[in-house]
Amino acid sequence: MRDASEKQAADDKVAVVIVAAGRGARAGQAKGPKQYQQIGGGAVIARTLGAFLTHPKIGPVVVAIHADDGALFRRAAGANADRVVAVTGGTSRQESVRLGLLALRSNAPGRVLIHDAARPFVDAELIDRTIAAIGERQGALPALPVADTLKRETAEGMIGETVSRAGLHAAQTPQGFPFWPILAAHEKAHHLGKADFTDDAAIAEWAHIPVKIVPGSPDNVKLTWARDIAMADQRLSSAPRFPDIRTGNGYDVHAFVPGDHVTLCGVAIPHGKKLSGHSDADVGLHALTDALLATCGAGDIGTHFPPSDPQWKGAASRIFVEHAVKLVRARGGRIANADITLICEAPRVGPHREAMTEALSAMLRISRDRISIKATTNEKLGFVGREEGIAAIATASVVFPGDVPE
Repeated sequence: MRDASEKQAADDKVAVVIVAAGRGARAGQAKGPKQYQQIGGGAVIARTLGAFLTHPKIGPVVVAIHADDGALFRRAAGANADRVVAVTGGTSRQESVRLGLLALRSNAPGRVLIHDAARPFVDAELIDRTIAAIGERQGALPALPVADTLKRETAEGMIGETVSRAGLHAAQTPQGFPFWPILAAHEKAHHLGKADFTDDAAIAEWAHIPVKIVPGSPDNVKLTWARDIAMADQRLSSAPRFPDIRTGNGYDVHAFVPGDHVTLCGVAIPHGKKLSGHSDADVGLHALTDALLATCGAGDIGTHFPPSDPQWKGAASRIFVEHAVKLVRARGGRIANADITLICEAPRVGPHREAMTEALSAMLRISRDRISIKATTNEKLGFVGREEGIAAIATASVVFPGDVPE
């Protein structure tokens, strides 16, 4: 049963290989490789990474970069550099993809997307369409029907013939495949010395892997020339920008049992009862942990600290909050404020508010004026009113890098 569940988990993962090892000479070398040039106040590759790292279906991300670009990549990617695996690419796009796929082999996904770093306008809908079309032995290619009339040129520079555009499509990325078949195709091409494939769908075709065409996106342009970079920058700079501010909520409740103190917001308060729980049962910090995790889609406190795990018996709940803070900051988040409401008839919270605020300031690494701790009774109603337990509600606001996705 365990082996089956592990296989299912692997099959459900969708990994990504982003190809970013090229020099981009046609885009102009004066400002560096095109994937690191600035558009809308950020690097091209940073926007590309953001599209995949914020997508809920995406698992591991591998970026194939040039051997000389390690420091350049980390500066461009910022906090997201720690969320991906960077590998040294090859001398061709085909070789960079192969090396990126090999980096995934030890923890192989069921499916993989392969994307050009120079396509920063890929959106969630296109990613979804591509993923949905990948089968056990079938790849997926986003593409747009060719709209222009096509002409074949003669050796003398004259029109030789008009080419029918019926059934012709312009290929885009991300291109998606079942992992093992596309890796095998790349490995076979490498060992046979075939290095002239311009995209992964061409390798799949050569390896007899069927590839389904899905609708591409007109916005998903590849930045090739210097004017493409300039137009992309103008497009982003002139568009309305909305900061990525996220708010998370948390709620927790614990019952009273015989004891001599309660722990609330990290402060031990003498009392004739204590709160029952696997850890120190700090309802305020438990609610805050859930609120912080909610801002980055990281599940809830039980996901990270299951009550069935004996190592958390009696643990200080500040451990949970600090873990959530670490996850938020790893994603580039800055905590703007935290608000906790404690709902209880007793003990009195007011005399301990300053100590609680000080404790939270240290845990969250934010100033005291960004922390609010309030208390209210339940007007003698319900389990709180009967002094059977304490409840807490928490809200956290976090600012993440970049703009809200369109």
